[in-house]
Amino acid sequence: MIPALVLSGATIVLPDRLLSPGTLVIKGDRIAEVRAGEGSGSGGLPLSGHVIVPGFIDVHVHGLGGVDTLDGAGAVGKVAALLPRYGVTAFCPTTVACAPLALRTFLDDVRYARAAANPRSARVLPAHLESNFINAAYAGAQPTACLRAPRAALDRLATRAAVSAPGSHAYDGDDVLREIAAAAPDVGIITLAPELDGGLELIQWLVAGGHRVSLGHSGASYDEAMAAVAAGATQATHLFNRMPALNHRAPGLAGATLQAVELAAEIICDGVHVHPAMIRAAVAAKGPSRVMAISDSTSAATLPLGARARLGEQAIVAGEASALLDDGTLAGSLATMDKVFRTLIEVVGLTPVDAALLCATSPARELGLTGHGTLTQGAVADLVVLDRDLTVVQTYVAGIPVHSR
Repeated sequence: MIPALVLSGATIVLPDRLLSPGTLVIKGDRIAEVRAGEGSGSGGLPLSGHVIVPGFIDVHVHGLGGVDTLDGAGAVGKVAALLPRYGVTAFCPTTVACAPLALRTFLDDVRYARAAANPRSARVLPAHLESNFINAAYAGAQPTACLRAPRAALDRLATRAAVSAPGSHAYDGDDVLREIAAAAPDVGIITLAPELDGGLELIQWLVAGGHRVSLGHSGASYDEAMAAVAAGATQATHLFNRMPALNHRAPGLAGATLQAVELAAEIICDGVHVHPAMIRAAVAAKGPSRVMAISDSTSAATLPLGARARLGEQAIVAGEASALLDDGTLAGSLATMDKVFRTLIEVVGLTPVDAALLCATSPARELGLTGHGTLTQGAVADLVVLDRDLTVVQTYVAGIPVHSR
């Protein structure tokens, strides 16, 4: 018989309410019971004054602790090993636009990390590619030398055999599409700009291949964004960032995202990239079940002020509040998901229930992760114990304590 692990006395954040005090029973990799009241715990901690939340699921992670996902073989596994100390139990390794050979190396690394999963690390989900098919005018920290045209890529894919890429940028967009097709099970989300020539056809091609298309780094008008939804797009990448500002006469991609029920919206909730009032407005417009809080963390996250790191091939620095290119361009976040959760409650003003929805339940639902992102009987026992200051004390993956402070 599998011995039960009993966590008792904490406030348990359920999908619809707080249970305080509550008791959570884990058997094997599943939650066997959630009940009211305080009993005899076996988790090794006095949990009165603590909070138990579903494990955070971050769909947008470029790196952490000096490691970038494009650093080569083993990089994804290193990031996975670091994330549980910040409450993350599953994540999508994320790239900036890159050359086909770098993409191949990264996707091989994702495949290996998923197949040979470390039981003491965060779960590695299919990758998120901030792809080569974004709008250069909204590239931000994305390397513009790597950007390609969807129409030309699709035309070349249909008319010529595969070619090797001899250099870092000597390639056409079809090479990128071939790498995506070859690694299809390990590519989950692809960000692109639908207004580019051939953008809608590329959305259809990607959706037919089983991928989720996210709209971002884009200057799309409202009508262009809605055409992308009709073509099969289901997400928006870091809402409000690297897209035209919301305007009452020209709603653009931001306006389309706020009103299209088909689109789930990422929002960087580090307190820097998006003003708290706009986070509140987005949650009010879409409902917490259609918003995914992300860190957009880079390899500079958790490093000291002024530390040098990399975002793909580009040098970045840990600034006062965010990662920066040398020219001062925002280059992703320094946040971790525990900070995101605290920001949502303490700065944005969400309830713990809604904050857990944004950080765990909504991403799990959007990615089709049945039994994840919720503290309910029968669910996978991925969870986080927080102290009264909402800092991580313990993280469990599949019922195993993988991090203890």
